Amino acid sequence: MRPHFVFCELLIVCACLPALAQAQVVPFSIRRAAPPPVSATAEELEKAADKCRSEKAYLDAMDYYRPTLVKKPNIAQVYNKLGIVELQMELYKQARKDFKRAIKLDRTFASTYNNLGAVYYGQGDYGAAIKQYQKAIKLDPGAATYYSNIGAAYFARKDFARAGISYAKALELDPDILERHSGTGINTRVASLEEHARYAFVLARLYAKTGAIERSLEYLKRAIEQGYEGIEKVYKDSEFAALRKDPRFADLMTAKP
Repeated sequence: MRPHFVFCELLIVCACLPALAQAQVVPFSIRRAAPPPVSATAEELEKAADKCRSEKAYLDAMDYYRPTLVKKPNIAQVYNKLGIVELQMELYKQARKDFKRAIKLDRTFASTYNNLGAVYYGQGDYGAAIKQYQKAIKLDPGAATYYSNIGAAYFARKDFARAGISYAKALELDPDILERHSGTGINTRVASLEEHARYAFVLARLYAKTGAIERSLEYLKRAIEQGYEGIEKVYKDSEFAALRKDPRFADLMTAKP
């Protein structure tokens, strides 16, 4: 099973999923809610579905979103919500179909492009994911999650330069965005220890540049512990200039394995 990513709406990741960048995928849940009443209005069905989704009762949520769309078939927001549920259950084909329906109904719905990107990311098609994240960013350039997610996709493609630029923009918009997502998002998607180490170093450099010394030291320590081979760059990169003045930096580098 491929690791999950971060989606903006889900954040996804997440956020739910890098959103959706950053929610966790959970196993299929058993149905707990009663079948949707025939007499319920579309609004009542959607509200019940939202409640089920918040409780991670995804099968129940699907059972309520679908009749909602029967009664009101042209609501982009409901297709987006149904797609999120399907994405959480790793039903990528169905999620992709419903996100595309939502986009067809509302081409200005930025989060749906982001969530569609999460589908492609979950399937390992990082190029397609990047294209969708770019569309989301164009529509809503102030959403930090979108930059975090596209950074994850660039990182997965080993395009570390673009990944760093995207993460830096995400941090500019929301200084806590990567910290919130790193535990359940990008790190879990990195395939090798070498890439874990590189990712930690990238974050250390980004946090140092923004003056977040505590976080920079934390991720620098992780990079050292995970054996990042380019650790000596910390003495040369201008982004680490302020960090090098902190006494804890010298202690960390002296004690490194």
